[in-house]
Amino acid sequence: MKVLLAHTLRANAARLLIVALGLAVWGFLMPIIYKTFGADFKKMVDAGLIPKAFVDFLGGNVLTLAGSISLGVIHPIAVFLKALFAVGFGLYAVAGERQRGTLEVLLARPINRRAVHAVLLVAIAMFSAVAVAAEIVGAIAGSAAVGLTDELVPGQLAFLWLNGLLLYVALGSLALAASVSFDRVAPAATAALSIIVLSYVLEILAELWPNARDLGAWSIFHYLDPRSILSGSSQSGDLVVLSIVALAAAAYAQVVFARRDLAAPS
Repeated sequence: MKVLLAHTLRANAARLLIVALGLAVWGFLMPIIYKTFGADFKKMVDAGLIPKAFVDFLGGNVLTLAGSISLGVIHPIAVFLKALFAVGFGLYAVAGERQRGTLEVLLARPINRRAVHAVLLVAIAMFSAVAVAAEIVGAIAGSAAVGLTDELVPGQLAFLWLNGLLLYVALGSLALAASVSFDRVAPAATAALSIIVLSYVLEILAELWPNARDLGAWSIFHYLDPRSILSGSSQSGDLVVLSIVALAAAAYAQVVFARRDLAAPS
């Protein structure tokens, strides 16, 4: 197991470094943008040039450092970069190997399928931990560059990292569950991305459309609320929900992968 984990981490180290650097730069930019354009944005809000619904979607506190960092965390660009490894690696980890006809080489070694799945899930957790941390470290560096570190609370940043880690582990666990269920990447990606994209759309609808507020609870993204975390009102229940999703998907994958018949590659 240690050999497989070490090989997986080594094989993806360069790509992870590139993603982490991109997230660090993205996180660094948020305090810079707030410091540079915050006053102008406030004037636009006060003048009514920006719809209230959009301001609410941004958290209503986008005119603060915490608000700008929160916006960066939930922005589609940041979500995409952090999901690259959690979801992308999860989808290709088994279905991709199966599609290339190389999964049998791995399974021929003295390691059972449940152990293979466990190692891959640990790798997803480690990739996600680095990606989420990179964005937060970038935000801290950006805050230091504009002299605003006194507005950051270390405990809140640590909770934000943990909450973000659990979100992307849950997404990665779902992707890996789809990956072990199919022999090709395309159907695995269709199954996993349908759930993930629908979940993201539900969260957007819940934020922008008052009549759809209740839909937010059905979105996995609803359980990462950086605005609440950085305002000091984080909910530990969000961690529980994300943990349940991750564990449920992992349990499904453990059962399905162990019992699947793998036909000869075509």
